[in-house]
Amino acid sequence: MLRAVTGVVVAGAALGVGHCVASLVSPVASPLLAVGSAMIDAAPTPVKEFAVRTFGTADKPILVSGIGVVLLIFGALVGTIAWRRPRTAAAAIGLLGVAGAGAALTRGPWTYAIPSMVAGVVGVAALRVLRTRTAPPAAQSTALDAATRRSRRGFLVTLGGTAVVAAVAGLGGAVVGRARDAASAARRTLRLPAPVSAAAPLPAGVQVPGVSPFITPAADFYRVDISLVTPHVDAASWTLTLDGMVDHPLTLTYDELLAMPLVERDITLTCVSNEVGGPYVSTGRWLGVPFRDLIARVGVRSGVDQVYSYSLDSNYTCSTPFQALNDGRDAMVVVGLNGEPLADERGYPARMLVPGLFGFVSATKWLSRLEFTTYTARTAYWTSRGWATNAPVLTQSRIDVPKSLATLPATRPVIAGVAWAQHRGIAKVEIRIDGQNWTEATLAADGGIDLWRQWSYVYSGPPGLHSAEVRATDLDGNTQPEERTKVFPRGARGWHQIQFTSE
Repeated sequence: MLRAVTGVVVAGAALGVGHCVASLVSPVASPLLAVGSAMIDAAPTPVKEFAVRTFGTADKPILVSGIGVVLLIFGALVGTIAWRRPRTAAAAIGLLGVAGAGAALTRGPWTYAIPSMVAGVVGVAALRVLRTRTAPPAAQSTALDAATRRSRRGFLVTLGGTAVVAAVAGLGGAVVGRARDAASAARRTLRLPAPVSAAAPLPAGVQVPGVSPFITPAADFYRVDISLVTPHVDAASWTLTLDGMVDHPLTLTYDELLAMPLVERDITLTCVSNEVGGPYVSTGRWLGVPFRDLIARVGVRSGVDQVYSYSLDSNYTCSTPFQALNDGRDAMVVVGLNGEPLADERGYPARMLVPGLFGFVSATKWLSRLEFTTYTARTAYWTSRGWATNAPVLTQSRIDVPKSLATLPATRPVIAGVAWAQHRGIAKVEIRIDGQNWTEATLAADGGIDLWRQWSYVYSGPPGLHSAEVRATDLDGNTQPEERTKVFPRGARGWHQIQFTSE
């Protein structure tokens, strides 16, 4: 037992020191996070779908915790063999450090390998020091002489010291991270420039009582990305490069981007991972530079059919149809959300937004480069994993109130929700109770074709247990199909259905 505990402490010390060193190099270089990111990249699409569907935004913390548990178990196994096969135990720890370094090198420059290599050296050294105390073999004896007892006390003191090193190192990394977060928050106290074209006032009546807020608070905005740790980008040194098949390649600093004419628009954003009735859809008031202005400055050449965007998030890339950026819709490079600079988790200092397209082909966060190119020349992160190349948002609707299996009160028997078909708009929403005839619901005021639309229906049927289904029709005449499909490869289809009890 003591040998296993020794291995766990050694593993904890290695991971703690590695995490602390990573806080000085780059958070994504932490051994734990580097291995986790490599696992995300290697995971088959069905596994990723299952994780998002089952755990939602908690999928990545669960993954990191799971990896940590596995590494500690590995440490326990190493500890059990360390006194009988010391070279094998040292080699195992060393190889783990090499594996972490290799995973880190896939995320960035050679310096990213340093934390894992340091962690490997610390692990081997800690195990060697503890082995010299020779306590575990002596634990098999029932009668310890004074010298053996002194040796055992020395071993336990050393073991405790190693545990303290692990805790202090891990805490040190966390302190550095918090300091970095505080500095990032301080940078965003700046006032964004006023837009040259402000968002039109939302008409009265866009909000139905009890339904999701029409404009989603920034803190509640959905988040789905591949990042295990939120990138913290220094806007003072950040640049955005526009190149590829253009006449005038351009590199902009953050201040230069802010100095360009900015527009403000209300737009609903949707994730392709959103299941029927799911939460991954939000609406914000966005501030940014229109893509049409950037396209005019660089002079795009004939033959370009995609803009290939690069993120500072773990080498993430995204393919966006060039036509969608150049057809007059409010596609933009965003710098603000709901009147404030972007938060780190929303893509600070700049991200993309293209109305009418799912986020995985349009909404690159932590943007660093825009390459005007062709689909034959570049294949993006999700496209290489089998997801659709072109992914327009599907016409969808959702019941928000009552929640499934909840009670519909007799004092306010209103069933209500939202529908969306960005860049096409919603023409009508229909509801069906207990599989009977479809009835048209009452639409709230229309904020525009790039926004979701809320709806309501007053239930007047008998009390008891009932079912409700909803479907929407967009302004192009497309009605949601009944057949359910999975989110892979181009978004979920089907009618949202709930059961409720009427008083």
